[in-house]
Amino acid sequence: MLHQFPLYLGIVIFIVLLVMLANRVKIAYPIILVVGGLLLSFIPAMPVISIDPDLIFIIFLPPLLYEAAWNTSWKELWRWRRVIFSFAFLIVLVTSMVVAWVASSFIPGFSLALGFLLGGIVSPPDAVSASAIMKYIKVPKRMQSIAEGESLMNDASSLIVFRFALIAVETGHFVFYKAAGSFFLVILGGVAVGLLVACIFYWLFKKLPTDANMDLVFTLVAPYIMYVTAESMHVSGVLAVVCGGLFLAARQQVMSSTSRLRSSNVWSALAFVLNGLVFMLIGLELPVIVNNLDGVSLADAVGYGLLITGVLIIGRILSTIGASVFTTFASRFITVADARPGFKGPLLLGWTGMRGVVSLAAALSIPTVIKETGAPFPQRSLILFITFIVILVTLLLQGLTLPWLVKLLKLKERDHPDEEKENKEIYHRLARESKKYLQDHYAIEIKSHPALSQLITRWENTEWFLENEIQHSGYKKIYLDLIRQQRVWLHEWNADIAVEETLIRQHLLRLDLEEEKLRLS
Repeated sequence: MLHQFPLYLGIVIFIVLLVMLANRVKIAYPIILVVGGLLLSFIPAMPVISIDPDLIFIIFLPPLLYEAAWNTSWKELWRWRRVIFSFAFLIVLVTSMVVAWVASSFIPGFSLALGFLLGGIVSPPDAVSASAIMKYIKVPKRMQSIAEGESLMNDASSLIVFRFALIAVETGHFVFYKAAGSFFLVILGGVAVGLLVACIFYWLFKKLPTDANMDLVFTLVAPYIMYVTAESMHVSGVLAVVCGGLFLAARQQVMSSTSRLRSSNVWSALAFVLNGLVFMLIGLELPVIVNNLDGVSLADAVGYGLLITGVLIIGRILSTIGASVFTTFASRFITVADARPGFKGPLLLGWTGMRGVVSLAAALSIPTVIKETGAPFPQRSLILFITFIVILVTLLLQGLTLPWLVKLLKLKERDHPDEEKENKEIYHRLARESKKYLQDHYAIEIKSHPALSQLITRWENTEWFLENEIQHSGYKKIYLDLIRQQRVWLHEWNADIAVEETLIRQHLLRLDLEEEKLRLS
């Protein structure tokens, strides 16, 4: 492992360069990284890199899920809860059954249990892929919220299906009512463990005299404790991390402002590196998968992979449109978030079914031999190859054509049609309430302290800037130029041996915060 450390450093640098390229050509970086990994794998001198599934499940998955949950809007998740939970659980189960039937019917040597195993692996769309791709295209908020919420939850249901199918293949027995009962137990147990661990960390944040560094360490270890605790109790570690992350994200105000800023910066960088490594490793894994295709020609294996990919794409589109029809019908009897979803939104959601890291990790975690008999696990290499084809085709085909589909459908933002106007209104309300609060609670202090009077003037100026957008833009431009010049002066003064460098750095940090605040205004 140590002798390959320079290789991994080189891969990280290559990831950064590829993401720069992706930003330049306006293509979601998971697509570029998978293709980049593929190209690297064809270099003759490139050592074969084999992915340890435990490494992905334990090291990569908890922080990636936690970071996605932390940035998910609980309000939007609850608003679209019926759609999200039907996609994340019902559609995953239906997709697994359809894949099981197709695989057992058309792929030689596949039993129904092996088909369910494959279905559990390839059924969940990937949270990271959907988020990264939608970042580069303008889609309605509801579409983004549903896609991200679904991809957070469906990993749990697919891995549960995978777990029970694996038991069925290894033992040759499958009792439906026992599996159904265990299914709900695993779900509820995962939610309970995640919330319990999150409550403990919430108490630690609230009661202990922590500083920003300690709070950051707590946020880094929290997802691992949630995941490991849940998995050790044989319940869903994925749901534990997701639910725990949502719980703590909604209560992050218990942390200090310094802790929130530092945690946000660290988590953003950590998620960037982990996501990049995962998608790069997917591409690098190709030679290992192809070399293990024993007894199946490459052409046949590609054909089977394309068959399953087609089933997944068509099945998802039919499912999302069917959900739209059902929602319209159900709106006659119950209150729904959108009584007339139409076909454009569901069609777009149907086309966002890119697969990713969870599918590959699940396929890699299939044991090489059956424990009870010691016999080789049937069709393991073919399942791995089909999974790789599904990931590659859905990322390239759906990821690259999604912007074109958005333009073709011409979807309009119905929930927040004018975000700029809404943002100004929030600023106006904040300014009005701030002035009123100061005048109501600190009237005497305002008269005796000029600084407080200036604070009211500051909020009045904020309102004026919002009403005079041209002047506001010019003000920001001039202020940013002044901040840049202040940095130049500070660096010049720092050259003087008599000036304390620590104080200079404090002023530079203040300027950084001021510039960031100005850019967000």
